[in-house]
Amino acid sequence: MKSVQSIEFHNGSKEERLPDFADDFPYIASRAELDKYIGRFVPWHWHRAVELFYMESGSLAYHTPHGKIEFPAGSGGMVNANVLHMTKAVSQTEKNSQILHIFDTSLLAGEQGSRIEKQYIAPIVTAPQIEIIPVFPGNALQDHILKLILEAFYLPANEFGYEMKLREALSEIWLMLSELSQPMLEQGGGFGRNNEKIKLMMIYIHEHYSEKISIRELAAAAYLSERECFRVFHDYLHMTPVDYIKNYRLQRACQMLTKGQESVTTVSHACGLGSSSYFGKVFREYAHCTPLEYRRKWQDCDI
Repeated sequence: MKSVQSIEFHNGSKEERLPDFADDFPYIASRAELDKYIGRFVPWHWHRAVELFYMESGSLAYHTPHGKIEFPAGSGGMVNANVLHMTKAVSQTEKNSQILHIFDTSLLAGEQGSRIEKQYIAPIVTAPQIEIIPVFPGNALQDHILKLILEAFYLPANEFGYEMKLREALSEIWLMLSELSQPMLEQGGGFGRNNEKIKLMMIYIHEHYSEKISIRELAAAAYLSERECFRVFHDYLHMTPVDYIKNYRLQRACQMLTKGQESVTTVSHACGLGSSSYFGKVFREYAHCTPLEYRRKWQDCDI
C-alpha cells in the first residue's frame, strides 16, 4: 500500500495508468490524499479496473455522466469498470483522504467465460446504468460492506496466504454489492456507459491541446457531425466541447506552473491559451488567483 498525491494517465488518453498492476495479480491498494492533489481534484478519466473506496476523512464528490454523489468520511462505494468520472474535494481546507482497492474483475472471476463471471461479474460490469454503487453507514448490509472494505485494506501483504485472503474478502464484498445493486439493475438503462465517442474526442484534445482545435476536426476524430459532437459532450461531461478544451488547457497550465519555472508567457503558449493577457484573465476565472500566485501556493506546499 502506498500514498498517492497525483494521478497518471496513458499517453494521449485519459485512461488512468496503473503502474503497479501485475498480470498475475491485477490489484493495487493505495491511499489517495486529495488535499495534496493539485487543485484538490482528479480530472475526468476512466480505467478498465473496478475501484472500491472508503472515505477516511473529508468529503469527496464523484461526478459521472449521470450526475454527482457526495461521500463524507465513513462512507464508500464502487466505481464500475470503464466509467468516466472525476472527483473533487468538497472542502478546500480540510484533510481529505480515501483508501482504494483497484482490481480487474478477473481476479474474482478466474478464467474468462467462467460460471462465476457469467453469473456474478458480467451482470454488473456490463450494466450501463451502474456507474457507482454508493455505500453509506446506517444500514446493516452497508455497514458490513464498509467494515470489510476497511479490513481488507489492512490485511498484511507479507503474510503467507495474503493473495487468497484478499481475493476471499473482495469476493464477499462483491456478493454484497451485487445484492445492493439489484434495484439499479431492475431500472434498466439510460445511455451506454461504454460509449467510445466521447473518449475518442477526449483523446484527440489531449493530443492536440497545444494547437488550434476546431469543432469540425474534433467531431471528425469520432466520426460525428458537429451537432452530435456538442450533444455527446453535453450528455457525458455536462459541458460544451469548447469549455472542455479550455478547462483541459488550464489543467495542463496548472501542472506546468506547479512543476516548473517557465515564464507565464511560455506556459500560456505551450498550453494553447495564446497571449499572456488572455491567459491571465481566464486563469483568474478558473483558479481565483493569478498564475504566479498559483505557482507560489503549490510550490510552497508540502506535496
